[in-house]
Amino acid sequence: MSLLGGIRPPIAALSALLLALAALTALGLGNPQREPLPKAVLTSQQHFAEDGAIALRASLDESITDLNRTAALFNAGDPVSADTVLDKLGSVYQKWRGSAVVEIKSGKLLAARGENVPLLAIDRDKLADADGLAPRMVRLKNGETRLLTFALLSWEGQPQQLLITSNSLKFPGVSIGKFRVIAVVDSGGQILSSDGIPAPEKIPSDTVEEEVRQTKKQLRSFARRSAEKAEQNPIKSKEPGSGGFLGVSGTMTGKRISGERPIAGYASLAAPEAGESTDATSLGLSVVSLVTVPENTSRVNSPLFGLLSAAALLVIGALAVTLLLGTVQRPLIRLFLESRRLTRGDLTRPVTVPRFGETRRIGQALDRLRRQLLGETPEATADDAPAGASGSASGSGKAPRRRRGRRVGTRALLATGGILLLVWSAPMMLLLNRAGDSVVVPQQIVNDQRERTDTLADRVRRALNEGHADIVSVATLIGDKTEPDAMTTVLERTMREHPRYESMYVLSPEGEVLAQAGETPKHPAGQKPGEAPVALLDTDDTKPRIAGYAELPGRDGAAVVGEFRVDFLNSLLKRPGLGQVRIVDAERRVLGSNTGYLAFEKLPSKRLDSFVAGTNQQVGLSAKPSSVLYRSGGGIQIAAAAPFAGGGAAKTLGWTVVSWQPASGLAIPEYSAQNRTVLAGLLGVTAAAGCLGWLHIIVVRPLRDLAKQAETLAGGDRRTVLYPRHHDEVGAIARSLELLRQQLLEQRKRDGAPSALAGRN
Repeated sequence: MSLLGGIRPPIAALSALLLALAALTALGLGNPQREPLPKAVLTSQQHFAEDGAIALRASLDESITDLNRTAALFNAGDPVSADTVLDKLGSVYQKWRGSAVVEIKSGKLLAARGENVPLLAIDRDKLADADGLAPRMVRLKNGETRLLTFALLSWEGQPQQLLITSNSLKFPGVSIGKFRVIAVVDSGGQILSSDGIPAPEKIPSDTVEEEVRQTKKQLRSFARRSAEKAEQNPIKSKEPGSGGFLGVSGTMTGKRISGERPIAGYASLAAPEAGESTDATSLGLSVVSLVTVPENTSRVNSPLFGLLSAAALLVIGALAVTLLLGTVQRPLIRLFLESRRLTRGDLTRPVTVPRFGETRRIGQALDRLRRQLLGETPEATADDAPAGASGSASGSGKAPRRRRGRRVGTRALLATGGILLLVWSAPMMLLLNRAGDSVVVPQQIVNDQRERTDTLADRVRRALNEGHADIVSVATLIGDKTEPDAMTTVLERTMREHPRYESMYVLSPEGEVLAQAGETPKHPAGQKPGEAPVALLDTDDTKPRIAGYAELPGRDGAAVVGEFRVDFLNSLLKRPGLGQVRIVDAERRVLGSNTGYLAFEKLPSKRLDSFVAGTNQQVGLSAKPSSVLYRSGGGIQIAAAAPFAGGGAAKTLGWTVVSWQPASGLAIPEYSAQNRTVLAGLLGVTAAAGCLGWLHIIVVRPLRDLAKQAETLAGGDRRTVLYPRHHDEVGAIARSLELLRQQLLEQRKRDGAPSALAGRN
């Protein structure tokens, strides 16, 4: 017999799988789910820390790139004074706390703006080293940390100068809400900066002061632990195939503070592309986000459900397996033994004919062949049948007249077994243990949806502001004397350094393109440059066209125009754990998305449209981000919207970032129990389909063909040779039928009848 062939392996495999599934059902659904902190809350904190790490890394790299590009543009022109450099730098970018220009050879301070730059921390003799101009962190006497960035100013015939900027390691536009603390941590676990801890003068009572003290202590503990975890390989720190954030990230929990459990998410600064590094990632920084969450001690489901489900599966599975054993396996094995008996010459006892299916037809054919070997003709045996399951017959081998047997095929028996298993699996998949609309969604998840959406809106707004600042910088340095060829050189250099642009060009006051780089300009021909710093060019195109304008000084209305790549804005929206994310304009038309979309289409539901419209209503000085939890017959949905807030050129656009996701996709205990129930039903269907399909292919189909061949042989066909398909019970019966065919041929030769095979010659 073949190892995987025959009737026994599929039924044995089905029995083993059903027993294993019953055990898994009892353990998985019968285990009371007491999750004081749902996994969805922990995952949300991890994503929050990742958002902070991405925002901090992008801000630091952007600052370093802007400084180097500005210095390169100054170096390409005529020499200017140090004061002019700092004045133009400060007028375009308002991102550094302090800036200075130093003559490298003498160390003389030529100009300074803002707070004092710690010049004593700079070793001018090492600036020529390979990493001499790399950004570095410096701790001030007051305990604060500053990040110093450098660029060279070089003009022919003048001493080389060093342009220095300093900035604090604060998060750019990360919305932390009211009860969250977020910190920047170095590779040694030292906290470099933090937000969210109230100042001493804002602490109202001794109780709050004690909570703040414990929070600071817990934050320091989390900072040390996150620094240790950040040293591991990012690939090994995640589950295989999880993807997402390219750095090291995760969650930690601490001891209770005032009855609530502190949770921390941590994430190291990582490059936007796998396997790469940036100036910011080389600093070895990590982000830690801490929030306290009330624990939930209620039990989601009773162990009785899992135990009853497992018991029901055992009963139904036993019925299905018993059906297969009694109506498929045992009759086939008995038929195999009967066929072997006939081939050995034991013809006195009639064949015990099974009651159902193809085995019954083969049993009847075998008995007819037995009688033909005893001397009867095929025509004489056609109207007679063996004596059923009783096996009684006269000594001469004659059988009574045939009874009309049950015409139930083996396929119908398999289908009956499958239906029995489906009786258990279908309710598990579709009906039982449903979460419903009364699921308790932790408020922290709703708050995180709002804060993360607000952070995302700020990232998009800052990206547009940074892009406009680059355009202003280019316009300032081009001036009124630059030739078109030189303009093109400057535009091409800017596009190489900043991938956010699709094209950059210079427009005359009449709308004529004087110089360009990148793709063909989409600005309407013959129109003068727009007055808004950032504007939407056309609402009838197949994709949004967003452009930034900066007037050229001394050219009577000429402007530098930079058209932003929509894919660049869409890439900012691709954050896990937020669901569907859209950028909509003031009329709530979609301009960008983290998934596929049609430009300028409406939001997918009136409910979301009304929610965004309500969020944009001014409250106080400006509109505020908001979140909501919708409950309806279709399930529970979490939505959040955040209008553009803060200053900059992009604020006038009036855009909003909106996100939504179904709560059923979150790791909430009720949904987890529902998913496990559905999984159990799917496993039951898979086990039944796999094993019964295996049985049908290996046994039933060959058995049906063999039944036709056996009836043909019993009807007098001695010419067709029977070949076994598999080395199993069906194949063994086929071999026995072939031996009986050969015996019948030999019998005809002995009796003097012409051979059927000889008739061919």
